Amino acid sequence: MFGRLVADHDEHRALLAMVEETSGDSPDRRALFDAMVAEMHAHAAAEDQALWSVVLRNPDTTHDARHAVAEHKQIDDLIEELQEADMASPGWLAQFAKLKDKYLHHIREEEQEQFVAAEEHLSDADIKHLLSVFERRKKAEKADA
Repeated sequence: MFGRLVADHDEHRALLAMVEETSGDSPDRRALFDAMVAEMHAHAAAEDQALWSVVLRNPDTTHDARHAVAEHKQIDDLIEELQEADMASPGWLAQFAKLKDKYLHHIREEEQEQFVAAEEHLSDADIKHLLSVFERRKKAEKADA
């Protein structure tokens, strides 16, 4: 389960780097940004349902789950601002840098702290089930995008 989430994070890191290398309101920037947004949204929705909704129920990990879900909302807000902004403006890339910093901070916390804490409180059967839920929900989210 957690390896699957980290694999998505690796893909997100690559997409962030590729978007950052584009310029202006170019077809490349638009396509990469749209792909990144669709991937991040699908991942976050699936992660919230599969993992954080379960982790939230355990008093030992409730704080981590709340923190992760709150950061998903902050990231969504930054994405929304970027979607509304003019990609050709110099400020767009500066705003994108804020999103990148926030997202990299978020996934670093998940990978190094929150996933570790969650894994300690989940059985192997729980983890297998959560992976199945994650895959199903992510596929549905991407289909709806």
